[in-house]
Amino acid sequence: MVSPPQTPLDREALLQAARERAGLSDFGDPWFLEPMDCFLEAINREGRLTPAGQSAQTETIVKGLVSRLRMVEDIKRHPEILDEQVEVAGIILGLPRTGSTIFQRLLASAPGMTGIKWYEAQNFAPFPGEQRGEPVERRAYADAMIEGWLQAAPELASIHPLEPDAPDEEILILGQMFVSTMVEGMSFVPSFAAWLNDYDQSRGHEDLKTILRYLQWQDPSRRGRKWILKSPSNLPYTEVAAKAFPDALLIMTHRDPVQTVPSYVSMQAALYKLSATISDEEVGGFWFPRLVEWMRRFEAARERIGEHRFIDIDYREVAAHPMAQAERVLARFGIAVDEHVEEVLREFLAGNRREQRPMHDYSLERFGLDEAAIKREFAAYRARYIGE
Repeated sequence: MVSPPQTPLDREALLQAARERAGLSDFGDPWFLEPMDCFLEAINREGRLTPAGQSAQTETIVKGLVSRLRMVEDIKRHPEILDEQVEVAGIILGLPRTGSTIFQRLLASAPGMTGIKWYEAQNFAPFPGEQRGEPVERRAYADAMIEGWLQAAPELASIHPLEPDAPDEEILILGQMFVSTMVEGMSFVPSFAAWLNDYDQSRGHEDLKTILRYLQWQDPSRRGRKWILKSPSNLPYTEVAAKAFPDALLIMTHRDPVQTVPSYVSMQAALYKLSATISDEEVGGFWFPRLVEWMRRFEAARERIGEHRFIDIDYREVAAHPMAQAERVLARFGIAVDEHVEEVLREFLAGNRREQRPMHDYSLERFGLDEAAIKREFAAYRARYIGE
């Protein structure tokens, strides 16, 4: 399956488009240009973008650069942004499709907690003329994005709940700096994924800390709240996140890979469908060994980090007893769970039941996957965390 040749994505053209849209020129520290160049080389060579995908990738890159330009300018005008005190209490990780999204949103709904909202992850800098605390145009941008995604890939509605104001993954922001697995999640770039394994991603997390201060400054009601971050795609680079936020509890969600692997591969096929022509077999052929690699890298990192930083959350327990699991984590955060907190959590759960979305239909065969191979490759993980 070969797409028509496209004009290659060009670094200087993208930077200039961002300068023109923002009316600004200072990107701050240009460290991100190295991973940007590696990504562009990979996507131009192996990404197989459709014309619509070429446009979407261009917009994704430019809007991220524009946010960077606007943030640098805002910090010049308001240096107090860097004085914001941000506390990241927890980072949820684990294999994808392990219930991490609903668990993050449950925790973020508790009084005293907050998280990065989806519309903020798409555009972390305010639009021109935006009043602090009133991001009307950024929400509208996010609504339009979601509508476009669901038109192109309706199955996404059953796979991941897309809501502009709901907490979502910080890798959506890190991906705009070309240093997260979000890049390989939205673009078929196997060579870039391999390159990223050996790249020092700490600069991206240093910028992420600044962006959290920036988001808190934009919404002063967040001051004093604890942030809950989440990204299963942090799994292969757990040490980077752990070192960036040394006081954060590392929350690992668990579910049998026999379910999570085909579910995630199905999600990736839907995401690639937004911009490229990649067959289902190719998606399975890339992502199954990639997920195995993620887990092996994580297991080695967890041993180095130490068990005291971790808490394990079983998907089955979240499904059966979500309140109890949330209270376990909130207690580690130092948040007392009283009747008010319980009421808020129950209200959230009542409005976010899984059956309120379409069922996610996926199969091993569609992607050339084999249950016996999944059990073999994840045997140690299943024995330790799943009990099989």
